[in-house]
Amino acid sequence: GAAWLQRFGHTPIVLIGGGTGMVGDPSGKRSERPILPLDQIDRNAQAIRAQLARFLSFEGGGSNSARLRNNAHWLRDLPLMDFLREAGRHLTLGFMLQKDSVRSRLESGISYTEFSYMAIQAYDFWHLFRTEGCELQVGGGDQWGNITAGIELVRKREGQQLHGLVFPLITNASGAKFGKSEAGNIWLDPAKTSPYQFYQFWINIDDRDVERYLKLFTFLSLEEIAETMATHTSDPGKRTAQRLLAADMTTRVHGAVEAEQAMDTSRKLFGAGSNKEGAGLGDVPERRVSRSQLRDLSVVDLLVASGLATSKADARRGIQGRGFYVNDEPIETVDQELDEAELQGPPGGRFVILRKGKKNYVRLVLES
Repeated sequence: GAAWLQRFGHTPIVLIGGGTGMVGDPSGKRSERPILPLDQIDRNAQAIRAQLARFLSFEGGGSNSARLRNNAHWLRDLPLMDFLREAGRHLTLGFMLQKDSVRSRLESGISYTEFSYMAIQAYDFWHLFRTEGCELQVGGGDQWGNITAGIELVRKREGQQLHGLVFPLITNASGAKFGKSEAGNIWLDPAKTSPYQFYQFWINIDDRDVERYLKLFTFLSLEEIAETMATHTSDPGKRTAQRLLAADMTTRVHGAVEAEQAMDTSRKLFGAGSNKEGAGLGDVPERRVSRSQLRDLSVVDLLVASGLATSKADARRGIQGRGFYVNDEPIETVDQELDEAELQGPPGGRFVILRKGKKNYVRLVLES
C-alpha cells in the first residue's frame, strides 16, 4: 500500500516500533506476547529498514522520498506523567474497551502493559502529525482500533481530522491467511526463507489465487495481467501466471541475480532431465551422509534421515504408493539400497536427489 501511495506522489513515513516493541500489540493475539530484549528490538529495526528499501525509495530518491522513523527516539525516554497528561487523559476507557483488540482479551486476561498499547500508538500518530504533518495512517485490518485511537487523540488535542486506511488480511482460496505464524508461509529474510524457497512458494500458488496476487503484489498494469491470464488459461499446466508472479516477487525482494539463480535451480530440478546436473542446487535442502551410512542404511532409513519421511512407517507407505524417488526414478521396494553408482556430480561433491511427490526435494551429499 505504501509503495503504491509513493508512486502517486505521497510521502511514506515508515514507523519502526523500537519503542512499542517493548510493550507488544495485543491486536489479533489470544495471549500476551513475550517481551524482546532491547538489543533484539534494535537489530530487528535495522533488518526491517533493509527489507523495506526493496519496496520504497528512501531519502535521496526524490521529492517524496520515504522517511524512516523509529518511535524509540521519542518513547523510550518519555516520562510517564507527560504521557498520561498528553495522551492518556484524552482517551476514555469506554472508547478503548469498544475496540476488538481489547474486548477480545478481557476474558482471557490482558495486562495493563498491552492495554496501554493503543494509547501509545495513538501518541505516535499525534507526534508524527505535529512534527512531520502526517495525516494518514496505513496498516492491516487488525490495526483499526489503534489507528482510530490516534485519530481521536489528534481530534481532541489539535481539532484536526486525520484519516486511517486499513487492508484486510490476505488469504488464499482455501481461507488460510498469510502470516509469520502460519505453516508454509514465507519470510523476506533470506536466512529464514532462501531465494529458491521464496520463488517456489509463488510458483506453487493455486490457479484460483494467482490473478488476485498479481494485482496485489506486483506493479504490473491491469492490461498486462489480463494478457498473462489469457495465456495462462489457454494452458494452465505451463503455470505462466505463477512464473511471472514468482519472477517479479523474487527479483523485487532478493534482486535480479538471486532471482535468476532461483529460476535456474528450478529449471534444473523440475525440467526434463533436471537431476543430471549438480550446479545451481545450493538452495535445495541438503543432508550429508558418510560412505558407511550410504552402504549400510536402507532407503527407508535414508528417507527418514533426509526428513522427507517422518518415520519408517511413513517411508514404507510412501514407497508402496510410489511416492518417493531417487534421481527421478521411483523407489520400487522398501528393501532397495543406494550405492555409489547412483551418485552424481564431481569428486568431493557427489550426491543423489531424493524426492517426495512432485515438489519436495532433498540433496543427499556424500561426505568426502
